[in-house]
Amino acid sequence: MPGKQAKILSDQQIKSLLVFASSTRYPCRDRLIVLLSVKAGLRAGEIAKLTWDMVLGPTGEVGSVIELRDWAAKKNSGRLITIHPTLRTALAAWRKLTGGTGPIIRSERGGPMTPVSIVNWFAVAYRAVGLNGCSSHSGRRTFITRAARLVHKAGGSLRDVQLLAGHRSIQTTQRYIDGDSDAQRKLVSMI
Repeated sequence: MPGKQAKILSDQQIKSLLVFASSTRYPCRDRLIVLLSVKAGLRAGEIAKLTWDMVLGPTGEVGSVIELRDWAAKKNSGRLITIHPTLRTALAAWRKLTGGTGPIIRSERGGPMTPVSIVNWFAVAYRAVGLNGCSSHSGRRTFITRAARLVHKAGGSLRDVQLLAGHRSIQTTQRYIDGDSDAQRKLVSMI
């Protein structure tokens, strides 16, 4: 897909991905891969580098934020991302199965999955559910677009979306956001 942006996912497409994940050899882990992408906006490399100490709170339970460290983020753009309730539940379930130390997403052999392995996992998943034009970045684009569309309801601004995405430039964040022609028509009719 050189030169093309990854497609945004609908709710039904996300459900299809989660159904696919539930049918794999590692359903809890694979559900978590999907949720880290669509509910936290993480890149494949960030999913691969995420460790338990970035999500556990002081009591050792899953906390309220992902503290993505600079070394684990693209261009050292570490950031705090509030953990969505669905993602928190999945993290807690996975922690019970894995013990909660070291990398969160592990390969079949027990070591951390590589960013390329995460990219490949998404390619297999999208192919399995029949989605064309999607990539490991589709969940991230979906997260950023949805955040941008809803930020006003939370009393925030596009700057808040930029911070969640870990972008240095607001222009980069704007390129991620998919337009909505229905919303544009409604907006113009309100002017």
